[in-house]
Amino acid sequence: MMNILFRGGTVVSAEAMTHADVLVRGEKIAAIGHGLPAKGAHVVDVAGKYLLPGAIDAHTHLDCVCSGIPTSDDYFTGTRAAACGGVTTVIDYLLQDRGELLPDTLAKRVAMAAPKVAVDIAFHIGVSDLSEPRLLASLADAVRAGVSSFKAYMVYDFGLDDGGLYRLLQASVQHGALVTVHAENRGMLAERVKQYLAEGKTDPWWHYRSRDEAVAAEANRRAIALAKAAGAPLYLVHLTDADGVAAVTEARAAGYPIFAETCPQYLNFTSDVYAGPRGQDYVCSPAIKGAASQQALWAGLLRGDIQTVATDHCPFTAAQKDYGLRLPDGRPGDFTTIPNGCDGIETLYPYLLTQASLGRIPFTRAVAVCAQNPARLFGLHDRKGAIRPGLDADIAVFDPKAQGVVRAQALHGNLDHTIWENTALCGRITATWLRGSLLYVGGRFVGARGEGRFQPCLPVRFETPALC
Repeated sequence: MMNILFRGGTVVSAEAMTHADVLVRGEKIAAIGHGLPAKGAHVVDVAGKYLLPGAIDAHTHLDCVCSGIPTSDDYFTGTRAAACGGVTTVIDYLLQDRGELLPDTLAKRVAMAAPKVAVDIAFHIGVSDLSEPRLLASLADAVRAGVSSFKAYMVYDFGLDDGGLYRLLQASVQHGALVTVHAENRGMLAERVKQYLAEGKTDPWWHYRSRDEAVAAEANRRAIALAKAAGAPLYLVHLTDADGVAAVTEARAAGYPIFAETCPQYLNFTSDVYAGPRGQDYVCSPAIKGAASQQALWAGLLRGDIQTVATDHCPFTAAQKDYGLRLPDGRPGDFTTIPNGCDGIETLYPYLLTQASLGRIPFTRAVAVCAQNPARLFGLHDRKGAIRPGLDADIAVFDPKAQGVVRAQALHGNLDHTIWENTALCGRITATWLRGSLLYVGGRFVGARGEGRFQPCLPVRFETPALC
């Protein structure tokens, strides 16, 4: 591979913004400084632009079937879109089948993804069955195979009960893993759904009402209590509500290793979208909450009590979203028959960097929550998450002066609509490099199917809220 010299740009880390050149040798960053030798290198002029570490989208659902409905993005189209938004690594969620050993869950999906992915990929495993001792015992082998994070759902028919979650938390401490939790109150949700449907309340607004702030708040606090009792770290996925932010803040202030993620849709929209003309397009779980919760999420992000922003990318076509109106067999639909999920993998970095351009957060914070922190939390920090000598040359070039507007037709996933339509962008990702190879430039994907690699995650151990 040819050496590459990025000349004249501003390198953005989680700590500082520094005017410097970056030399790439092969797949790795070789040096950062001034006056680096250009001999034998391909020089890329990035004057006036920012050099960012490639983002890590730590929450995706690609090539997935949700309630019998396939997502529109597979491992190629989803990672192609990621590359075009400056995302160079995705951490995708898998789900254990009943009776399946956890390393087997991983192996079959690595084989499925490897020929397709355009960026690097790692995996979390959703745990659905601990009915036999051998299933929980297989977590140790999954960690050795490169999975450092295991998800528990507190909802859905495949979710774990409190006892199962507690046992998973205990095992995670023993083997160097992090438990991630989808926290909603299963019983409250089920009763509300039953009540609303019986009352003829079927439109998307009732999706929000069935899983509003109260449904999230109780479960967030219960999950934190279980983690404290188990002496385990905990990562709350897609945090949505003000009380959840408060619970995380309180636990971290008391010294507990509690971490949280939120998503761009919860930062940008409020529950009012469910009363709009296409409320079904915004149906995701947990539901988007009210304005007070949105404000609390931004405050938590700025304070550092929310460590990551990831997308929960799980897109469906407009026709699939319309199953809330009418099902394919002609029966009328309701808010429970709308496939849950939204797009966001290509707009993740552009959205956060736009907020930085507008002064809402520092650029350094955008890099922390989209790159450095997920690398540290999930055991990729020896390769990913920063522009630093010895790490992979995963680089996104950002032009802070470019302006734009999100259009579904210009995105690179398998989409026919986006919840981000007409969103103004202040600055644009103009190029993306993965381990020294150019994937995206000039608005075009120039990478290749299968160019990404499976990235085994290192074991992780956290005894305090610190990530260093």
